[in-house]
Amino acid sequence: MSTPGTSLAAGSQAAAAGASSAAGSQVQAADDVRELLLSTTADASDPSTPLSAPDLRLLIDRLRLRSDRLHASALSFAASNRGALANALLRAASAADSSASFKSSLDSALGPLASSPDLSDLRALADRLLAARRELAERQEHLAAASTIASLAARLRETRAAASPLDRAAAVAELKTLLIDPDRSGSGQDDPVVFGLLRSDWEQLVDELQVGLGKNVEECVEFAPEGGKVVVRATPRGHSGGSHGVELPVALQALETIDALGYGMAKIADKMMKHILVPAISNIQVSVIEEGGPEHSVSVLSVVPSEEIKDNKDGSNLYSRIIDVIKFVCKFICMENSKWVQYFAKLTWPRISDLVITHFLSKAVPNEASKLIEFQDVVRSTAEFENKLRSMMFLLPDRKDGKLTQFVDDVEVHFAVRKRSEILVKARNILVQYDYDSPLESGDQGDSVVDLLFQPEKCFTSKSALLVMKLVHGALKDASLSSARVAKEFCFAARDVLLLYKAIVPVQLEKQFDSLSQVAAIVHNDFYHLSQEILGLAFQYRADFPSDLQKQVVFVDLAPIFSQMADAVLRRQIQLAVDTISEAIDGAEGFQNTHQPQHYESAKFSIEQVVFILEKIRIMWESILPRSTYRKSMCHVLGSVFSRITRDMLLIDDMAAEETLQLQGLIHLALENLSSLFLSLVENDDDSTNFLDHDTWIQLDGILPSLKKFRKLAELLDMSLKSITACWESGDLARCGFTSSEVQNFIKAIFADSPLRKECLGWIVRTPA
Repeated sequence: MSTPGTSLAAGSQAAAAGASSAAGSQVQAADDVRELLLSTTADASDPSTPLSAPDLRLLIDRLRLRSDRLHASALSFAASNRGALANALLRAASAADSSASFKSSLDSALGPLASSPDLSDLRALADRLLAARRELAERQEHLAAASTIASLAARLRETRAAASPLDRAAAVAELKTLLIDPDRSGSGQDDPVVFGLLRSDWEQLVDELQVGLGKNVEECVEFAPEGGKVVVRATPRGHSGGSHGVELPVALQALETIDALGYGMAKIADKMMKHILVPAISNIQVSVIEEGGPEHSVSVLSVVPSEEIKDNKDGSNLYSRIIDVIKFVCKFICMENSKWVQYFAKLTWPRISDLVITHFLSKAVPNEASKLIEFQDVVRSTAEFENKLRSMMFLLPDRKDGKLTQFVDDVEVHFAVRKRSEILVKARNILVQYDYDSPLESGDQGDSVVDLLFQPEKCFTSKSALLVMKLVHGALKDASLSSARVAKEFCFAARDVLLLYKAIVPVQLEKQFDSLSQVAAIVHNDFYHLSQEILGLAFQYRADFPSDLQKQVVFVDLAPIFSQMADAVLRRQIQLAVDTISEAIDGAEGFQNTHQPQHYESAKFSIEQVVFILEKIRIMWESILPRSTYRKSMCHVLGSVFSRITRDMLLIDDMAAEETLQLQGLIHLALENLSSLFLSLVENDDDSTNFLDHDTWIQLDGILPSLKKFRKLAELLDMSLKSITACWESGDLARCGFTSSEVQNFIKAIFADSPLRKECLGWIVRTPA
C-alpha cells in the first residue's frame, strides 16, 4: 500500500520528467527548424539574410509534413503502450487520494492540542515520571549496598571474635575476595567510603593476625643469644594451657592461609642462618647435636666445638652437618610439610650455597693441573649432597637449584681462571717493581744476556722481560697438559702477560725515552727479544695443544707489534742522538774563519763535544744492543755527523791557506779520537787489534760512505790545484761522493782566480762524474 508521502514523491518525479521532456522537445524542434532552413536555402546559415516568399512557403509546407509525422508517431506509441500508460495514471490517482487521507488524519490528531493554551504541563508530568523511576532504582541499589555492608561488617566482627587462628585465617582469606579487587590491587578509589573503612578494618585484622602468629612462631622457635643453639617447642613458653598461644604447625598453617607464610618464615630463616648454619659451615671443628624427639614437647639443635672432628678433603663432614640441620628444620619446624620446606629452602639455600662455595669449594680448587683428578671426590660428594636435599624436598627435582654441582662441574674453568689471575698478578708485580735505572749493576748480568731465537746473536735484556717470558712458557706448558677448556684459559693468560708488558713498560719509562739513556736501549732489546720468542711459541707448543685449540689460539699476531715497538724506541734514540750532535756542531758556526784563534777554538770545542757524545753513545749501546743492530744504528748516527761536518766545510766560500790547515787538523782530530768507535764497527779476526790499519779503513769506507768523503776532504785541503783536477778526472772524488759543483766551489774557495784555475774548472765541467 502506498503512503501519501510516496505518492507525492512519485507525482513530483513525473512532473519533473514531463518538464524535462518538454524542454527536450523544444530544443529538438529548434534543431529541426534550423535543419529545414539549411535545406531550403544555401544562405540560411547567415541569420542576417532575409527569406524570400517562396522559401517561406516551402518552409511552412515542410513544417506541416513534419508535424503530421510526429502526431502519427505519438498515436502509434500510445496505442502500443496503452496498458502501461493506464497503470501509471491509476497509481497517480491513488497517491493523490492517500495524501488527502493522511492530511485529514493529521488534522484530527492535532485538533485537541491546538485547542489547549499551554503544553508545559504535559512535559512536566513526563519529567516527574522519569525522575521517580530513577530515584526508585537508586534506592534499590543503596538498599542492596547497605545490606552487603551490614553483612561484611557482621562477618568481620565474627572473624575478629573467632577463637581458632585457623578459623580467623580462613575467614580473612574469604573476605579478601570480597573486599580486594585483584585487578585494581585493592585501591577502591571509586568505591563508597564505607567500603574503604571496611577494607581498612580488614587490613588491620590481617596485620594483627599476622603479627600475632609471627610472634607465636618466634616464641615456639627460640635461638640462644650466644648462638649455636635453637630450641623448638610445641607451644609457646607460658602458653601451654592458655588460650592465646597456639601450636607451631597451627600458626604456620594460619599464616599460609592468609598468604603470610614468608612473614613467619623469614625471621626463622635469618636466625637459623646466623646462629646455626653459618657456624656449622664456616667452622671445621664443630658438630651438630640433636636432643629430644617427637614424644618430647621440646627439641634442641646445637652446634658445638669438637677438636676430634677434622673436615676431610671431599667435604662429606661439612655436608653431613648441613643435612643434620635441614633435617631438624624439616622435622620439627616444617613438620614434613613439603610446601613449608621449600619455602624455607627458598629463603636459605642461596646463602647456604654461597657459604659452601666461599668456605670450602673455592678453597678446594686445586693449585696444580695434576691435582684436578683428586677433585673428583669433591664432585662426587657434592652431587650426593644435593641429591639428598632433593630427596628431602628441600631442593626441587628439576636440578635448577644445583648451584654447588654446577660450580664443581666447572672446577676446571675455576682452576684456570684462578691460575690466570695469579699469572697476571705475578706479571704485574714483576713489571711494576723492576728497577730499570741500574740494570747492569745487578750480580746476574750473565743471566740477562740471551741468544736471539732467529738470529745468531746475543743481546742484553732486562730481568723483567726474562721473568715475563718465563711466565708465558709456564702457562703454555700447563696448557699442553690440560683439557681444552683449561688450556684455553692458560693460552689467554700467556697473551695477557705479553699485552700487559706492552701496556705498562712504555708508559712507566716514558721519561727515560725522552733522553739518550741506556734504559731505552734495554727496552728496545726486551721488545725485540719478546718478538722473536713470540714467533717461536707456535713451533714449541702448538702441536701439544688440544686439537680444538691448535687453530684457535695464535700468538704470531703479537710479534709484529713488539717488533714495531722495538723499532720505534730505537728510532727515537737515534733521532735524539742526531739532534744532540747537531746542536754541538752548530757551535762551530759553519767552521768559518778557523784561521782566527777564537773561531778555531770554538770549532775545536765543537768537534770535541761531538766525539764525547759519540763515545758516550758507544758505551751505552755496544754492550746492550745486538751486534747487527748496534752497527746499523751507530752507522746511521755517524753518517749524519760526517755528512753535516763535510757539508758545512764545503760551503765555506773563501779559505786562507792557514785555514785549510786548521780544517784539516780538525778532521784529523775527530778521526783520531773516534778510533775506538771505528774499531767497534768492524769485524776483527784478532780481538787484540787496537789500531786502525788499511784493511780496517777499507771496511769502514764500505759501511760508512760519508766517512770516506770526510777523510778525502782532509786530503783535498792539502792538495794542489792540478792534483785535485787529476783526482776528479780519475773518478776518485766521485767514488768518494763528491759532486762536480762541490769540487768547483771548493777550488774557487781555496785558489785565487787565474788562467790555471779556469782551465782546471773547465776540465772538471767537461769531465763527467
